[in-house]
Amino acid sequence: MFFFIVHRPDIITCFSSLFRYQIFLYFTCAFQNISCGIHYLASVFMTVFPKHTCRPPGNVSRVLFHNVSNWRLDDIWNLLPLSYEDHVVVQLQNGEIWELNRCHRFRRDNKSTLDYDYNGHKSGFPCLDGYIYDTSKWDSTVVTHWDLVCNREWFARLIQPTFMLGVLLGALIFGYLSDRVGRRLVLWSTSSGMYLFGIAAAFALDYYSFMIIRFLLAVVASGYLVVVFVYVTELIGMKARTWASIHVHSFFAIGTMVVALTGYLVRTWWIYQIILSTVTVPFVLCCWMLPETPFWLLSEGRYEEAQTVVDKMAKWNRASPCQLSELLSPDVYGPVGNKPPEVKEHNLLDLFYDWNIGTRTLIVWLIWFTGCLGFYSFSLNSVNLGGNEYLNLFLMGAVEIPAYVFVCLGMDIVGRRNILIISLISSAVFCGMIMVIPKDYYVWSVVITMAGKFAIGSAFGLIYLYTAELYPTMIRTQAMGSGSMVSRAGSIIAPLCIYLSNVWIFMPQLLVGILAFVSGMLTLKLPETLGKPLATTWEEATRLDVEKDGSSGK
Repeated sequence: MFFFIVHRPDIITCFSSLFRYQIFLYFTCAFQNISCGIHYLASVFMTVFPKHTCRPPGNVSRVLFHNVSNWRLDDIWNLLPLSYEDHVVVQLQNGEIWELNRCHRFRRDNKSTLDYDYNGHKSGFPCLDGYIYDTSKWDSTVVTHWDLVCNREWFARLIQPTFMLGVLLGALIFGYLSDRVGRRLVLWSTSSGMYLFGIAAAFALDYYSFMIIRFLLAVVASGYLVVVFVYVTELIGMKARTWASIHVHSFFAIGTMVVALTGYLVRTWWIYQIILSTVTVPFVLCCWMLPETPFWLLSEGRYEEAQTVVDKMAKWNRASPCQLSELLSPDVYGPVGNKPPEVKEHNLLDLFYDWNIGTRTLIVWLIWFTGCLGFYSFSLNSVNLGGNEYLNLFLMGAVEIPAYVFVCLGMDIVGRRNILIISLISSAVFCGMIMVIPKDYYVWSVVITMAGKFAIGSAFGLIYLYTAELYPTMIRTQAMGSGSMVSRAGSIIAPLCIYLSNVWIFMPQLLVGILAFVSGMLTLKLPETLGKPLATTWEEATRLDVEKDGSSGK
């Protein structure tokens, strides 16, 4: 006798309710999300560009910067700006006088006078002896360790975009593998990989091995983040599923706060990396306790194993076990020789089923892209706002938690679409406000940036659920997967967007603000899904647009 799963409430309730065992599993898995948040933003402090200047070819006996004279270069960093135009004049013990700036050094032919201004002949030389760095904030960073400055600066600029490229690849690989080998094995393997690659990155021999290890770290971290949502969704009951899935993001935000705290306490990059990687250890030690989800076991025909997991849940919850065999309907085709009816294969082109669905897809993709771009732009740029960069990043993480609470409360009161519009338009307004605040008022810049992160975080947290409700069952996975891929493009571009601040300091806010405003206005064209059952056919999905037009015309 063969069986197939019928998605009735009694089957789902049998092993997907919010009891003691499910709560334990939820917080165990959610705790590991802290590590994902850590590794996604760890480079904020690892790739700090400290003040630096070319190292002179000998021992320094005297240093001159404008009208300030000293005996050591380390004592003038507070006076030295980051611009390329300024230079430091040093006199070596052999009497030579050199002019040093960030990327060049010049030897003066006249050794008789030590003046800051010099109009005589001088010879230029590359910085073959390396660089001298300001160590007042960080003893060592990836930048100082491998001299990623001047003509090698772009190597440092590629660290975060390359990581995000690995995030994109990891989502594709492990999303597929979780359906083939199970959720439990993927969660265990990706968590172990996060620990091993995290530690290995701290001991990388050179820049290239560091980049490869970080790329692999991104792949497994992304894999865990994708699969844990599926795992939690399949174990938590329908009543608590929305809150549980959205608040998984809160643990990611805690990871951001851990990065800020660790960066404040540890100023050597490889020690900082090791400490951050140890957050994974508790989960790796206890992840063997995680069961496979009964949903996946049933889909694979492993009914006895599914029953074993259900019995274990019932024992933990001190509840009466349910018999899956009594809840499953017999396969109407019976004998092995009979073939089940063929199911039509769906692909990405189905997201453009007709004009209305195609328009809906493009708008949803834009929201995914804008949400991810804004999310990481606000976080990565927080260290450039002025004041205490560690406190700034900590606040960018902390503000996400009330944002998700706001989403959970608001979406069931005023609707998914309205919350999304409010969040996107608000983030655009806050981006505009940041641009008009004077530079000296950095406290207000931090406050408004927190408000912007609150708004864009709300939008980014809600788009997961809203996308699932906009599409019918047979194409819902493709809609979620394609939206996630588009958002990863936003996360790859986000660090490059921050570097545009060298062109104009408010360029990141301008780009995010424009995209958020356009996305918010286009969201008006999307239907509301509050109180509507999940669509199972194209007719039901397109009917959402008809109902929207009808309600707007009343």
